[in-house]
Amino acid sequence: MLVRLSIRDIVLIDKLDLEFANGLAVLTGETGAGKSILLDAFALALGARGDAGLVRQGAEQGQVTAVFDVPAKHPARALLREQGIEADDDLIVRRTQSLDGKTRAFINDQPVSVQALRSLGAALVEIHGQHDDRALVDAATHRALLDAYAGLEDQAADVAALWDERRSAAEAVESHRAETERAQREADYLRHAVDELGKLRPEAGEETQLAERRTSMMQSEKIAGDLRDAYDAVAGNASPVPGFASAIRRLERRTAQAPGLADPAIKALDTALTAIEEARVHLENALRAANYDPAELERIEERLFSLRAAARKYNTPVDNLAALAERYAEALALIDAGAEKLAALEKAAAETEARFRKSAAALSDARKKAAAKLDKAVNTEIKPLKLDRAVFSTSITTDPETAGPHGFDRVEFWVQTNPGTRPGPLMKVASGGELARFLLALKVVLADKGSAPTLVFDEIDTGVGGAVADAIGMRLAKLASRVQAIAVTHAPQIAARANRHYVIAKGALDKGKRVATRVSEVAAESRREEIARMLAGAEITDEARAAAERLIKAAG
Repeated sequence: MLVRLSIRDIVLIDKLDLEFANGLAVLTGETGAGKSILLDAFALALGARGDAGLVRQGAEQGQVTAVFDVPAKHPARALLREQGIEADDDLIVRRTQSLDGKTRAFINDQPVSVQALRSLGAALVEIHGQHDDRALVDAATHRALLDAYAGLEDQAADVAALWDERRSAAEAVESHRAETERAQREADYLRHAVDELGKLRPEAGEETQLAERRTSMMQSEKIAGDLRDAYDAVAGNASPVPGFASAIRRLERRTAQAPGLADPAIKALDTALTAIEEARVHLENALRAANYDPAELERIEERLFSLRAAARKYNTPVDNLAALAERYAEALALIDAGAEKLAALEKAAAETEARFRKSAAALSDARKKAAAKLDKAVNTEIKPLKLDRAVFSTSITTDPETAGPHGFDRVEFWVQTNPGTRPGPLMKVASGGELARFLLALKVVLADKGSAPTLVFDEIDTGVGGAVADAIGMRLAKLASRVQAIAVTHAPQIAARANRHYVIAKGALDKGKRVATRVSEVAAESRREEIARMLAGAEITDEARAAAERLIKAAG
């Protein structure tokens, strides 16, 4: 419910702070005192269209803040979560209006779009009056109201879930049918591609591995010849080893004839032989490491040629050939298994369609039974509201061919205002005052079902008085026992039944240089005086005060 409303610099309101509570609150005051300004400001906070003309003269911007106490499970909390806004305590909406026409919206001090504010406002408050743009009553909501009245929300939710399931099943059928048809058109090409790629058997990363191996082998080929030549030089026919060995043996035989003379030479030759042997060992190891196989190099080059030719043919990188082969094989398999799978999907879709239509038909029957009860209850309520010749009816158009998530039904509240006239949609047929009274009767019947927690009625008593005004007051009080109700009224009979009474008046400021609207809560004698003014007019008489006292006591 609304607990606080603060307005700054809106038209004639410079500063206003109002506290609200449960029950029925009324706002009264003379014509032109500023009641419409108050409602325009409240509507601005709820997401209504902004207007630079709302900013008070002399101010740069206006601001309206509304504070709500909302239950934890109220739909408004879900809307906040969708916006990423946490709100465990009070919910605060704020709107600023600048002179340049721009507005800014905030929820719990976090900036939001006006659309988000408007959605939240619709969940929190309904304003019903003589202006359609304020009524917040849309034919699209009538079906939900009827479902709430009859307790059909769970049944309607089941139908909506089946609609989603039906749509998903139909989409699966269409998707699979399109894939199968596409595969069938490409069947010959797919078979050739699958056969060719199957023989090629490409592997991911194979090109890189082959290219690296080929580069390594080509490098090995270049160095292998030099290694062999070096090996022949130290170990082949031209090797100096036999000559060095023979020379060493001859010199060693002569050492006895000339001791010490040939020893250095023998030692140097022996060292040379050892070095040549080491070189031979190293060269053998290097030749084994090179491991060059011309036949393998040829095989690698042929494989690379085949892979790259296939990549060009299928217009894909070599590394993607394996995945492409798998996709082609799956597409080909789809042709073989497609008909069977398609039949299974079509069967499942048909079963879901049947379950949806059965549930939607049952929901439609339940709505029609509930509509008859709702019509009877509303028509009972409208008789005392100066609508005794009017007839309320719930129009249900059922068309299985235009099914949707809500079933087969289009639900709209209709009225016939006078005998012999053509019934029509509530919003088009009823005049401003009639519309507000029809909505009041409807709200009383619906109680707190399908309703925002705060209802505002703008001059619902227009054109009525006496017993009718009293009947309106009784129904407002009855409604206010279940939801918060705020009424702007000129009827003393309605004001007398309020739990809280606010008086709107104009006052001069700055020594009469400007006028401002003020709102004050009244009680006791002040309240009796205001109701007496509403009864008597400009001159309040003792008779009017006595009549006001009787109204208050009767209402109490």
